[in-house]
Amino acid sequence: MSSTAIPAPRISTASSADRLNQSCFCITLDRDALCRALERESEDPAFCAAFIQTKPHLFSNVPVFLPSEAIVKMGKIVVAIEEAARLPAYRAAVLSWAPEIARQDHGPLGAFMGYDFHLDDDGPKLIEINTNAGGAFLNALLARAQLACCAEVEGAITAARASDFEVEVVRMFRNEWHRQRGDTPIARIAIIDDRPEEQYLYPEFVLARQLFLKAGLDAVIADASQLRYEQGRLLAGDLEIGMVYNRLVDFALERPEHAALNAAYREGAVVLTPNPHNHALLADKRNLTLLSDPAALEAFGASPELRAQLAGIPQTIVVTPENADLLWHTRKDLFFKPAAGHGSKAVYRGDKVTRGVWAEIARGGYVAQRFASPGERAVRLDGAAVARKMDVRLYTYGGRILLAAARLYQGQTTNFRTPGGGFASVLAV
Repeated sequence: MSSTAIPAPRISTASSADRLNQSCFCITLDRDALCRALERESEDPAFCAAFIQTKPHLFSNVPVFLPSEAIVKMGKIVVAIEEAARLPAYRAAVLSWAPEIARQDHGPLGAFMGYDFHLDDDGPKLIEINTNAGGAFLNALLARAQLACCAEVEGAITAARASDFEVEVVRMFRNEWHRQRGDTPIARIAIIDDRPEEQYLYPEFVLARQLFLKAGLDAVIADASQLRYEQGRLLAGDLEIGMVYNRLVDFALERPEHAALNAAYREGAVVLTPNPHNHALLADKRNLTLLSDPAALEAFGASPELRAQLAGIPQTIVVTPENADLLWHTRKDLFFKPAAGHGSKAVYRGDKVTRGVWAEIARGGYVAQRFASPGERAVRLDGAAVARKMDVRLYTYGGRILLAAARLYQGQTTNFRTPGGGFASVLAV
């Protein structure tokens, strides 16, 4: 008889990732190395003390492990969404409820789109799409500051450190410029927000500016309310601005303090990325009601293959006075989000909704999304392992992944107030 060896049972990468997420604590964040990297990239020796050490829950001490195939599946969902957004009938539908300014398309695709996922036993589920998704610059450095004592994941850490994130970011902004301005040399970039120095993620505005400067691109950080539009030129102080990296959450530029940027964008006097058109096509939460509806997608002309990829989006519907009673009775399986919201504000898990909150939701302006369970990552606090929820964000451009990162948290939604929580590097296994 031959003595053919019986192969050992193969452990799936999914179960391997789950095991590491529950038991691997020997890969930790080297906070000193992270601080050195931040100070080097910002060219400010006081950067870490001023902006990072004052935010104890900005970064988690542990990374998150994901099966490589899960990242591939998430990437395919992103590609499918952006393919759907190019269907003429779909575009007409979402632009019909968008503000008038969003119907202007000057060419840019939208820098730093953010696709947020929960990963449960049925695979990744897309829960939200964001323009101007925050955290990418910080997460790029975070991935390179991990310490390992587990040989089995050393390759994952090496791969994370090898990212060409900075090169891709510069290429992205150059491409955004050329999509609107053609071959003319790229002009000064302004990174803008309201009161930028007061923003929680202001540290990455500094990192973005320094990255642009190192690439030979003039860049400043500016307060959107201080911009002026005069004689066809957008000005920050005495500096003319040719391009804006937009971090505002006033997605339609409706507030009075954003009138200068509104006017410059309407007249095509500035390259704005991301912009109202990008938000209307991809990030308005009402769009999820169409993307999760196979019948609507078929009517728009989506192929069977495209509809199959979009099955990774939980069913989402608009809350109306007519369906409010039904949604109240099925609320335990739902998540409620304001259609125009951002940053997890006024977001409620159905089983936590009180009658008072429900009265506000039932008046309209909300979407209800089928609940998708978040994954879990164990963290060690005071010597004991405790569970933290996690979501995964893909930072993308033109449907292509620039970076994957996770956020660990406790409670209904992501926050940066949870001990052991915060941004976490994603390691593919």
